Amino acid sequence: MKKLRNVLMVDDNPADLDLAREALRDKAYRTQIYTVRDGEEALSFLQKKVPFSEKPRPDLILLDLNLPKKDGRRVLADLKADSSLHGIPVVIFSTSQLSEDIARSYELGANCYVTKPGNLIEFFGAVKAIEEFWFGVTTLPERGQL
Repeated sequence: MKKLRNVLMVDDNPADLDLAREALRDKAYRTQIYTVRDGEEALSFLQKKVPFSEKPRPDLILLDLNLPKKDGRRVLADLKADSSLHGIPVVIFSTSQLSEDIARSYELGANCYVTKPGNLIEFFGAVKAIEEFWFGVTTLPERGQL
């Protein structure tokens, strides 16, 4: 039986959150998706602050760049600076195609950068490809080893 993998998706667009959930619903992998809608909530989730104290540590983070309260760049910088969290793979999943955003994301420690497609079929395909790569192709450390 495949191991349950937890994904934290940080995005302020409810439609994108719903579409990602739908894309992962086919259960090619045992994936549980958790969602938060701004950068402050993301850090609270990761630091297990109330109301997220009982939520599991994610195996993968899908992070939008343009978020309210604390943007994705600042979340990424804070996450990668925290020794208890820096090992969690982070996929930037953003509509931005700006070379500056892409370069800065990698400078801050993003593991990869995926531009959100503009149509439904390609969006589903991108989310499934991310899942396949991170949970089907790569080998992630066991929880608690990082």
